[in-house]
Amino acid sequence: MPSQPFTLTVHMVSSLDGYIAKPDNSVGWFETPDHFEGGVDPMAAYAAMQKVDCYIMGSKTYELAMELSKNHGWPYGETPTIVLTKRALPHRGDHIELFQGDPEALVEQLKSSYSNVWLVGGAEAASTFLRAGLVDEIRHNILPILLGEGLPFYDHLGIEKPLHLMDAVKYKTGMVELRYAVVK
Repeated sequence: MPSQPFTLTVHMVSSLDGYIAKPDNSVGWFETPDHFEGGVDPMAAYAAMQKVDCYIMGSKTYELAMELSKNHGWPYGETPTIVLTKRALPHRGDHIELFQGDPEALVEQLKSSYSNVWLVGGAEAASTFLRAGLVDEIRHNILPILLGEGLPFYDHLGIEKPLHLMDAVKYKTGMVELRYAVVK
């Protein structure tokens, strides 16, 4: 049983105009050349990830992460990862579990083993969990680029969700992280 209260955080990186990928699903633009002298070291952003017990992601995000891991390594280490899918997908390791079912049932299941769970993609999964009232916090990292088109972060959310700003961090890379509590 976890010692901390359970928190489900949506964590996404987007362009300033709210896209998480280009129309061809590419994310090479994540490596922006900007420099902001007044910001903190970008490695500070990884400190929060070290405290994550479990990741959740949609199948498209998983497939993209698998592809990117060929050149960059698996970004989630050995942390347990739940992949939301309705189809057969290749497994990367014992720490990957495929899940097909109700988001509420998944969250109830996770509460018995984990306290800090991050949903790291994609837009459809984030919207589904937000609409169901399952999200406690949003960490939105905004990169200094306008894409003009692509896959929007909150694709067809369809509801109004009040938020409370918990923190805002400026990084030397020009990235800004906004951290919000979802008001329930």
